[in-house]
Amino acid sequence: MEYKDIITIEPGKRSGKPCIRGMRITVYDILEYLASGMTQAEILEDFSELTSEDIKACLAFAADRERKLFVASL
Repeated sequence: MEYKDIITIEPGKRSGKPCIRGMRITVYDILEYLASGMTQAEILEDFSELTSEDIKACLAFAADRERKLFVASL
């Protein structure tokens, strides 16, 4: 999945945290919702402006960041 078209980072928005399509919803927010047990369907129901591709982009972004952290620590 190519998340770079969906995940945006703007210095003046949410303190520069990675957000979804320039909105104020962060990747961290979505990961927290998933980690707390919310399903993708529940998140989409609560945030009608989101799509399933947005959630997949958050997961892909997090996986890529984790991979980069692992490679950098070697």
